[in-house]
Amino acid sequence: MIGAALVLIVLTGIAYAPAFRGDFVYDDTYYIRDNPFLKSADGLRRIWFTTEFPDYFALSTTSFWLEWRLWGLRPLGYHVTNVVLQCVNALLLWLLLRRLKVPGAYFAALVFALHPINVESVAWISERKNLLSLLFALPTTLAFLRWHDTRRRPWYAAALAAFALALLSKSAVVMLPVVLLLILWWRDKQVHRQDLIATIPFFALALVMGIVAMWFDWHHSVAGEVVRNDSLLARLAGAGWIAWFYIGKMLWPTNQSVIYPRWQFQAHSILAWMPLFALAVMCLLLRKRRGALVAVLCYLVLLFPFLGFFDISFMAYSYVADHWAYVALIPIIAGACAGAALLAARWRWVPAAACAIVAVLGFGTWCRAHVWCDEETLWRDTLQENPTAWMAHNNLGNVLLSEGHVEAAAAEYRETVQLKPDYGNAHYNLGIVNFKRGEFEEAIRQFREAVRLKPRSAEAHNNLGAALVNVGHTNDAIAEFKVAAGLAPNWTEPRDNLARLR
Repeated sequence: MIGAALVLIVLTGIAYAPAFRGDFVYDDTYYIRDNPFLKSADGLRRIWFTTEFPDYFALSTTSFWLEWRLWGLRPLGYHVTNVVLQCVNALLLWLLLRRLKVPGAYFAALVFALHPINVESVAWISERKNLLSLLFALPTTLAFLRWHDTRRRPWYAAALAAFALALLSKSAVVMLPVVLLLILWWRDKQVHRQDLIATIPFFALALVMGIVAMWFDWHHSVAGEVVRNDSLLARLAGAGWIAWFYIGKMLWPTNQSVIYPRWQFQAHSILAWMPLFALAVMCLLLRKRRGALVAVLCYLVLLFPFLGFFDISFMAYSYVADHWAYVALIPIIAGACAGAALLAARWRWVPAAACAIVAVLGFGTWCRAHVWCDEETLWRDTLQENPTAWMAHNNLGNVLLSEGHVEAAAAEYRETVQLKPDYGNAHYNLGIVNFKRGEFEEAIRQFREAVRLKPRSAEAHNNLGAALVNVGHTNDAIAEFKVAAGLAPNWTEPRDNLARLR
C-alpha cells in the first residue's frame, strides 16, 4: 500500500511539474501578490471578522497569509503546496473508496489525481480553496461513516468539525450532507431516522455558510451587475447541458479553456430540454443498479450550486468552469473506475487499458499545466479555444500593455469593446492607451463611458480628471477628482491631484 501511494505521489508530481515554474496568474494578483490582508499585521483579524474581503473563504485566505510569511512573492512555494494537497486528496479518496469497498479504488484515485480537468484547481494558486475544501470534506465523510458504524460521539464531533473547516475553505461542498445520506442509502439499503436527525447540524452549517457565500459574492463580485437575465425555465433546461458538459470533459478532456463559450438556452425549444430528459431517462434505467444510480445522484447533488440556479459572478463570462467540477466529478470517476475493475475480472486487456488511460491523463495534465505558467500564455490559449471570450481579450491587453506593447494592447481592448460594448473596464483601458498616446479628447470619451458604466470606479473618475486637465477643463477635472476621493477615501492620488490644482 505504501508503494502504491508513492507511485501516485510521484506520478502526480511529474504531471504537475510545469506548474512549479508558473507565475502568479489571473486572480492570483489580487489574492496574493497585491493582497493587503496578507501583508498587514491585523490581516488575520480582517480576514476572519470583517466583510472587507470579496469572499468569506477564511481558511483558504489564512493559508495564503501563513505562506506569505514563508515565501512572500515567490510562487514556487504556493504551487508546491497545491500539488501536495492534490496528492493528499487523492490518497484520502483512495482510503474512502476502500472503506466503502468500491472496486477499483486505487485506479479512481489515480484518475482523480491526474485528470486534466483538475489542472485549473491545482495549477491556479487562487483555487487553493477547492483543494482545502476537499481536504476536509473527505475526512468528514470518513468520520461520519465511522460514527455511524460505532455510534461513538468523538467521531461525530470530528465529522462536524471537519465539515465546518471544509465550508470555511470554500462553500462548494454545501451539499455534502445529502451525499452522506445517499452513501448510507446505497451501503445499508436504508436511511434510519437517527441518521436523518444526525445530519441536521450539517444542514444547518451548510445553510449558514451558503448564505454567507452568496452575500459576499453579491456585494463584492456581482456588485449590482446583471449576471444573467434568463428565466427559471431556461435555467432548468440549461442545468441539463451543464451536467452533461462536465461528464463529457471527464470522458474526453480536450479543448479545455479558462472561459468556455457562454451558451444561450431557449426554454421554448424542445432541443434545449433534451439533455435534462436524457439525465432523467438515465436515472430511471439505473434504478435497479443502486451503486451506479447513487454515483449519478451524488454527482448532480454536488454540482447543484453550479447548475445555474444561483447567480455567480463568473457566469457573466461562462456558465461552466473546470474548477466547479473538482469535487462533483468524484462520484462519476469512482463509478466509472468501479465498472472498469469489474470488467477486468472478465477481460485481461482491461488492466493494460487502465494503465494507458492513466498515462494519457497524466500527459494531458502535463500539457495543460504549461498553459498556467504565465498570463500571456493563459489568455492566448483561452482565445484560441474561445475567440469570443471578451474578458480574455481585455486581460491579454493588460498583459501586453504592461510589457510596453501599446498598439497590440489597444487592438485587444477594441476587440473587447466590440464583443462587449457595456464592459466598463475595456473602455477604461482604452482611455489609458489614448492618454499614453497624448490623445486626450479620445481618452476623455473613453473615460466618460467607463464612468457611465461603472459610476463607482474611483480610478475611472480620477483618470477622467487627469485627461480633462490636459485639455484645460480645470473645473470639470476638480469635480472628477472630488468624486474619486469620495469613492476611495484611503487613496491619496485624487487628493494630490486636487492639491495641485488649488
